[in-house]
Amino acid sequence: MSRTAGTAKRTETVGTDAGEARITWLPAEDARLVLAVGHGAGGGVEARDLRALAAELPGHRVTVALVEQPWRVAGKKLAPAPRTLDTGWRGLWPALTAPGLPVVAGGRSAGARVACRTASELGARAVLALSFPLHPPGRPERSRADELLGAGVPALVVQGGRDPFGRPEEFPPGGHALVEVPYADHGFAVPKKAPLTQEQAMDLLTAAVVHWLDGLGGRPAT
Repeated sequence: MSRTAGTAKRTETVGTDAGEARITWLPAEDARLVLAVGHGAGGGVEARDLRALAAELPGHRVTVALVEQPWRVAGKKLAPAPRTLDTGWRGLWPALTAPGLPVVAGGRSAGARVACRTASELGARAVLALSFPLHPPGRPERSRADELLGAGVPALVVQGGRDPFGRPEEFPPGGHALVEVPYADHGFAVPKKAPLTQEQAMDLLTAAVVHWLDGLGGRPAT
């Protein structure tokens, strides 16, 4: 059972070299960590996995920062090149560290790649990779495993069992932990005939992230 979250959510606009980005803060009472999570190339922070984490984690003393890249804030439909996404993320980092807490860099899909590519240089405490796009669908030879393996910090991958961008069994061994959400696709949607419900799938995801974050520590309770 999670504890009651802290103060009400607030939104902050941050200027970056890639344009104006936006952070939606969901503060935790007596927070020990900040989890900053970015969206994918095909959607925003309304994704079901990001919503589930934003609802659950503040009750576990983890402040959640939902990050919207400048291209989404500007209303564009197509994500820019990876280097531009990295530029936007770097520009946001001072705002993410402003609370004075260790920051776990995270994201789903393209956002997970950004977090992995920049974790070491920015001093992230760890990386949370949701639906990491290991390769384009049907193109396993175009692996992006080097981004995950090169993160340089502790990492957790949460992957759907039928994700066409990389099923759990396709991931190479490395310093990361991996949790499978059975039957889930790239958006963590599960078929209606699956043995687990959509709610159970999200419960599995959030429980795995809570357990992993607990192992990272953070600022002690006051």
